Amino acid sequence: MSDVELRYLRTMAVIAEERTFGHAAARLGYTQSSVSQQIAALEKAVGGQVFDRPGGPRPVRITPLGEVVLAHGRELLAKAEALTNAVDRFRAGNGRIDIGTFQSVSNLILPTVIRRLLDEHPGCDIRLSEVPPDDPRIGELDLLFHDGPVAGEVEQIKLFEEPYLLVARSGTFADGPVRAKGLDDAPMVGWPLTFHQRWLERTLARAGAQPRFVFRTPGHETILSMVRVGIGWAVLPWLALHAAGAWADDELSIHPLKPSPYRELSLYWPANRTESPLALRTREIAIAVAHDLAGLIQ
Repeated sequence: MSDVELRYLRTMAVIAEERTFGHAAARLGYTQSSVSQQIAALEKAVGGQVFDRPGGPRPVRITPLGEVVLAHGRELLAKAEALTNAVDRFRAGNGRIDIGTFQSVSNLILPTVIRRLLDEHPGCDIRLSEVPPDDPRIGELDLLFHDGPVAGEVEQIKLFEEPYLLVARSGTFADGPVRAKGLDDAPMVGWPLTFHQRWLERTLARAGAQPRFVFRTPGHETILSMVRVGIGWAVLPWLALHAAGAWADDELSIHPLKPSPYRELSLYWPANRTESPLALRTREIAIAVAHDLAGLIQ
């Protein structure tokens, strides 16, 4: 069977509903001769008649072959309409986007990004996943937040430099910076030995400090609770402290370290891949949100 055009199937479906070529032509905005030509082309493609034409004003009748063609034709028309709708949604920014993230970004940056995105495109499908920090890959992700290099063919934009800050019980230190080497053998509360914690401890060691960790926990709030009661100090990234409202807590004091550990937060996306309007808009929003946060970093 030769190729069948969708417009022939659409015309056939309207004829089956209207029962005459003339009424179908009026509904479709074609001439009756154009409708007849399309059905003739369809019948040539399928190798037989799809309508019995009694002539005159009497209604046409669909043939057994026509029933088969019409049943499958309606399925094709429905799929074609779904495809058209999907493409229209894609162009309008209402498709799907996959974003890779990690804890601090998930807590502070992404909620604002997602809220703005859903306000603009309430029908979009947002998928989030946490990416292993020791082996980040873009894979099928559209965007990836990360604080180090990412393997593969990627493009990136630096969002900001995020300092790690010393948190102590209020009154422990005078206002202002604290020398990092002053943390040597000091009681500390920190994360378990994750990728980021190992990096932090190596960085402190290079500055001459090897703290004595008296408690390790993955929860920022738990770390701050232990600092408040005086079991030890902590060194946490700015995003975590900002999300916890630590600067407004009278029981805590926050100090820059000298030298200051910091990490670069960047946004990555696949190179040489056609981006959807939704991905482009999400990137624009993420950059704007990060820019606003960068202005708050102390």
